[in-house]
Amino acid sequence: MSPTTLIARRELGTYLRSMTGYVIAAILLLVDGLLFNIFAIGGDDKLSAVVLAQFFFYTSGLTMIASVFISMRLVAEERQTGTLVLLTSSPVTDGQIIVGKFLSGFVFLALVLALSVFMPLLILVNGKISVGHLAAGYLGLLLLGASATAIGTLGSALARTQVLAAIFSGCMVTAMVLCWMLVQVTERPFKDVFANLAIHGKHFIPFQQGAIHLRDVVYYLMVTLVALFAAIRVMEARRWR
Repeated sequence: MSPTTLIARRELGTYLRSMTGYVIAAILLLVDGLLFNIFAIGGDDKLSAVVLAQFFFYTSGLTMIASVFISMRLVAEERQTGTLVLLTSSPVTDGQIIVGKFLSGFVFLALVLALSVFMPLLILVNGKISVGHLAAGYLGLLLLGASATAIGTLGSALARTQVLAAIFSGCMVTAMVLCWMLVQVTERPFKDVFANLAIHGKHFIPFQQGAIHLRDVVYYLMVTLVALFAAIRVMEARRWR
């Protein structure tokens, strides 16, 4: 078994054995359920596709928030408790440490998202849902979650405490969300630049509506890879201090 897999299993076990992981999962599902019942299902009669799209819209925001809190402990906790020295002195590379920790956070987030599938299935009580729309929406949530978790891993690598890690990660994710709002008040070519940089907006809307575009998949994968690459470089820089 590779060091990356061992680190991922160890970290995932930490989430499953501690109350923090279950609290994050419970809060995410509770708030998601409330938003789904109040805004998506509630109100005037709507088409099933509209209700499903609204579910993915609200869940996407909660996914980014959950990713920040899930990832804040990945590296910062090791540094805060003094165990990072033991980890970095073991026969593993910085890349294996970062990727292993990222995978643990992403897998835990994916498990929580899987638990939310019962909500869109409630639409079947009075309507119909497209399997393709459901699959595209959850693919979008996973890609968005991977990007936000990678950014959170970078924030955790930069910070000395978990609180600072959450602040750093939250600021970076928020900045990428605000790029979509800047599209409304800027002109070209900056308008196109902000639209392409926005983590939630241009790239998530197609998934929300049940469509999969290659450019959006590539965007989320690139954000994930760039954030992980930056986190590895931060670890390498701190190793030599």
